[in-house]
Amino acid sequence: MSKIKVLFVCMGNICRSPTAEGVFNKLLADLGTANRFLVDSAGTHAYHVGESPDSRAQQTAQKRGVSLTEIRARKVSPSDYEHFDYILAMDNDNYQSLLNASPSEYKHKVKLFLEYAPEREENDVPDPYYGGQNGFEHVFDLVEDASQGFYQSVIS
Repeated sequence: MSKIKVLFVCMGNICRSPTAEGVFNKLLADLGTANRFLVDSAGTHAYHVGESPDSRAQQTAQKRGVSLTEIRARKVSPSDYEHFDYILAMDNDNYQSLLNASPSEYKHKVKLFLEYAPEREENDVPDPYYGGQNGFEHVFDLVEDASQGFYQSVIS
């Protein structure tokens, strides 16, 4: 059985998408289904390639039992479109960037992550980089909700 391959994408791959990668991996581990998935994250821009996630994202995740320490930022590569089954954008700007860069045969793989959290009014996971700690907490909450919804949609 081939693994379900999921790529979470934000702009720089140091706040939102690594949080989503960590949260989703923890959900899979808690449910005992981690062996059925391959999970990664990337950015649409190469601002932080090779860097660890933002320390505030790491602190927020750690407080909630999620580790982001092994994640390193990378930029989306052309091969990602073929390799991954789902490419989940954190916001509409990154969604549009992904669609613009995607070969036409893979555009169907690109989705807005919060489509999987219909109970949320937001469409975008907001970038907390220039804000305070509350922004990172809010991102974590959104990502948890969308992770649950995404998991349910994939396994059902």
